[in-house]
Amino acid sequence: MTATKWNSTRPWRGIMVATALPLRDDLSVDYDAYAEHVAWLIENGCDGVVPNGSLGEYQTLTDEERARVVRTAVEAAGDGARVMPGVAAYGSAEARRWAEQAAEAGCGSVLLLPPNAYRADEQAVRAHYAEVARAGVPVVAYNNPIDTKVDLTPALLAELYADGHIVAVKEFTGDVRRAYEIAELAPDLDLLIGADDVLLELALAGAVGWIAGYPNAFPASCAELYHAAVVGDLDTALPLYRSLHSLLRWDSKVEFVQSIKLSMDITGRRGGPVRPPRFPLTGEIEAGVRAATEKAVADGHH
Repeated sequence: MTATKWNSTRPWRGIMVATALPLRDDLSVDYDAYAEHVAWLIENGCDGVVPNGSLGEYQTLTDEERARVVRTAVEAAGDGARVMPGVAAYGSAEARRWAEQAAEAGCGSVLLLPPNAYRADEQAVRAHYAEVARAGVPVVAYNNPIDTKVDLTPALLAELYADGHIVAVKEFTGDVRRAYEIAELAPDLDLLIGADDVLLELALAGAVGWIAGYPNAFPASCAELYHAAVVGDLDTALPLYRSLHSLLRWDSKVEFVQSIKLSMDITGRRGGPVRPPRFPLTGEIEAGVRAATEKAVADGHH
């Protein structure tokens, strides 16, 4: 079974790691550590990075920090096509400006949530994606109705695709049944795995990419799992998935940023602290993440 080759003409495909952002103890951004992390992920089998996603704590960054994170990622990746910045913002105009900044930096695609300041109806969602698409960078829609309260249903995704405003969707609902409906309604829309703990199910359903959290700590094992899953090599994929699942499910929990940073710290990466209003993990949750991470290390994952 050969691993799928990274596709520079459709750079949103493959393993795109939603990068955690290393902070110093004073909570300033450690850009040098971030650059080193981006390069390390690509060296260890990942195809690209998604800076300024929710895992990258974009909501807590100043405009200057947010722009510099994108430029740092592009430089460290060595090819802007490998970088898909999150461009979510409260207003469509601001989201479009972030897409324009990504275009100026040379990025190959952007990741866009629906309007998240209020519960937008279908007309508002379509107008939002139309506005950001004007920046001229391929737009990957991000469906996370758990956090945004706006659901990009398969029918709505098909409309956004027919409008010419999106090229792919990061599907985070965890409802794997949607994969088949999306494929029926919009066969050419690329499905990207949006939650680590439904990776195998969505890969078997035809996903062509993974916007991933846990490769921040275990890139090589996660890459092996992904490549086996997308070619249907269950003899390889299923044991790996079973071994890693207790860890991967933390990607779908409220504390996913702190969890992945803690896992990074345990595996010798610089995860570091989080910015408020997030708070360091304590008690049972910290113990659970630590146990799952240490189990993965003991099982030989890296």
